[in-house]
Amino acid sequence: MRLPASRPKYLLALLTFLAAVMACAALLRAQISPHDEKVTTDMREGSSDPVFVARTNATVMHARKLIDNFFEQTSNVVCTENVSQTIVGKNNKPVYREESAFEYQMHVSNRTGSLKLAESREARKAAFRDPNKTLLITNGFASMLLVLHPSYEASYVFEPVEEDTVEGRTLAKVHFKPVPAAASPAAIQLLGRNYPLQLKGDIWIDEESGAVVKLTSSLDTNLDDLGLHDIRSEIHYSVVQFHQPEEAYWMPASAVIDVETSKQHWRNVHRFTDYRRFRATIQVDLGDHQP
Repeated sequence: MRLPASRPKYLLALLTFLAAVMACAALLRAQISPHDEKVTTDMREGSSDPVFVARTNATVMHARKLIDNFFEQTSNVVCTENVSQTIVGKNNKPVYREESAFEYQMHVSNRTGSLKLAESREARKAAFRDPNKTLLITNGFASMLLVLHPSYEASYVFEPVEEDTVEGRTLAKVHFKPVPAAASPAAIQLLGRNYPLQLKGDIWIDEESGAVVKLTSSLDTNLDDLGLHDIRSEIHYSVVQFHQPEEAYWMPASAVIDVETSKQHWRNVHRFTDYRRFRATIQVDLGDHQP
């Protein structure tokens, strides 16, 4: 997103989290292997109930294993993404909005031992663009779920909060907070330069399946020196059944992202539907070939 030349150079230009929506899905059918019992996590005892703390600790380890298992595979997933980009006024009401739709594709690979992510969007419904309006561009934000990936295990401290019951499922609510100077899976890009984001938040995990159902996050400390006051996100996940092979994943269903500077408030709403596998077909002609 480009800004008018008269705007201060530090004003927010683009928000992009450095991974992808689909890469954060938790594989439901994955099972805990015997060596999982040896896994540890930095879980502070925010509750006086040792049984609850132990149960929540086991739930976090279960979720971490599911995410790790997913990244060990190769995933090609396509979905329809509807995006609403809004400028919010002082009364928290929208003053300008653009609607657009995309076919969103995510490819995740960990075959070489290092995580490789690639995403693409193909416009299905182009929004009317007012050249005088500066809007926020958000993508790949659900990679916040990487806070549970083993690669970032040392980057966060987890604290059990409480148990909630939603639609008959028992969810463990866990608060996470960044370790100072540790690696972060999220960043903001300003005028071509990436700045790591230190984010805190809460994760709701299904105690039975280990799947993340909801995740909220915000800045641990503001970035006023960059003109950024706060970033808030709320991401909901739901079960998606895939075929050939038969697999069920918890995939992002919706996400709301709020970004505020001292002078501007943006809100983007993403909704994801019609999930399906992406398959490439190669046709080889073995007929007579004339040079």
